[in-house]
Amino acid sequence: MNNHADIGLIGLGVMGHNLALNLAEHGFVVAAYDQNPTAASQAAEAATARGAGSKGTVAAARTLQALVDQLAAPRKILLMVNAGAPVDAVLDGLLPLLQPGDIVIDGGNSRFTDTERRSAALAARGLHFVGSGISGGEEGARKGPALMPGGSPEAWAAIRPLFEAIAARAHGEPCVAHIGPGGAGHYVKMVHNGIEYADMQLICEAYALLATAGLDNDAMAAVFARWNDGPLQSYLIEITARILAQRDPETGAHVVDLILDKAGQKGTGQWTLVDAAERAVTVSAMGAAVDARVLSSLKASRLAASTQLAGPDGRIAATDREAWIAQVHDALMAAKIVAYAQGFDLMATAGRERGWGLDLAAIARLWRGGCIIRAQFLNRIAEAQSGPAPVANLMLAPWFRDTLAQVHTAWREVLAAAMRAGVPVPAMSAALAYHDSWRSPRLSANLLQAQRDFFGAHTYERVDKPAGQHFHTHWPEVQG
Repeated sequence: MNNHADIGLIGLGVMGHNLALNLAEHGFVVAAYDQNPTAASQAAEAATARGAGSKGTVAAARTLQALVDQLAAPRKILLMVNAGAPVDAVLDGLLPLLQPGDIVIDGGNSRFTDTERRSAALAARGLHFVGSGISGGEEGARKGPALMPGGSPEAWAAIRPLFEAIAARAHGEPCVAHIGPGGAGHYVKMVHNGIEYADMQLICEAYALLATAGLDNDAMAAVFARWNDGPLQSYLIEITARILAQRDPETGAHVVDLILDKAGQKGTGQWTLVDAAERAVTVSAMGAAVDARVLSSLKASRLAASTQLAGPDGRIAATDREAWIAQVHDALMAAKIVAYAQGFDLMATAGRERGWGLDLAAIARLWRGGCIIRAQFLNRIAEAQSGPAPVANLMLAPWFRDTLAQVHTAWREVLAAAMRAGVPVPAMSAALAYHDSWRSPRLSANLLQAQRDFFGAHTYERVDKPAGQHFHTHWPEVQG
């Protein structure tokens, strides 16, 4: 038995392969296993070819037993396999080989409820289970991801040196923090992905607003590049500028114009919506983003409907191009604030309900590097969440409140122009409705509650009576 490896890694797909190289370059010895032996051998060869750290290396293991035999106690094993049944299948083969105190880390996009179940099952065997969100894609895995581990404090203490070494860094700090017990890490990664859905959709709507006003791809690439030097600076804005400028070597056309307008999704956005509905938290910008992806997938139906449904021609008449660009910028900023406010509201609610003690400021800080939604904007969120008395909603924190006050007029003008022209902007619209609902001292829900009382005797509270008292009216019967 040559138990000198620092960590085992199971699953050498794109993410697992690059994480193995990242670990090796930071001086760790990685025992690597994959159902395809070639994948493990390729990772080992790549680590050698790239000149890993003086002590770091990747050693291929042909069996799970061989992998376990290479690990120093307490064993630390990172699973990078597809979420769902594949994780359980790997655990079925792995657990009989482990000893109490060993640590299994699921680095995939697992549903947090599955992580809670697995954590309890492993704890009953004296094992630690860490559900860790990992964001940043292929590049992040290789050069430094954002890491969101959940699990016991003992497990975190054991894996902390490895995770802090390989994580991205922002403002000199590693983009990793212990999120909380059980499924907290995967929960936060789920909400990260929900925010990511909204952020991407909002950027796509800004693109549509600019394109339908007559800007070509090169002009829009320059606009997004300029925006990336300001308060909208983010990874997603940066890559949007690069995407819009990219040309196809075969045809010379812009690549973005050659891509079919059908968006895919892997489910984490939908999980966020389901969880938010169960907690009675509004995440309407995320919901609109998920709906937009679903509608985009109905390409044939949309083409047929385009010949039957009446409406404007989808062109925005912007007489002053620079003024329109500035307005779209402000609309994007405003809607982005709302999307993040909804995501952080959801995490705050889940943290309270599940007793996770989520540190929202730490989460905002670790998202500043490595992950897909990394942005300058997150510094403001971290500041807003660091005070002794957190605001009820991020929109009410001073910087966000003041920014919304400055940009909401442009936001409304942009959406009005989009509606008149027939340009769909579902996420921006949902965000504005949320903003206006929050600032309305009286909504139309009084009529809604009267309707509920009429047909179901659900009762209601009165504005002229103490809160908590409920009343019922004997409404006139409907005739016929």
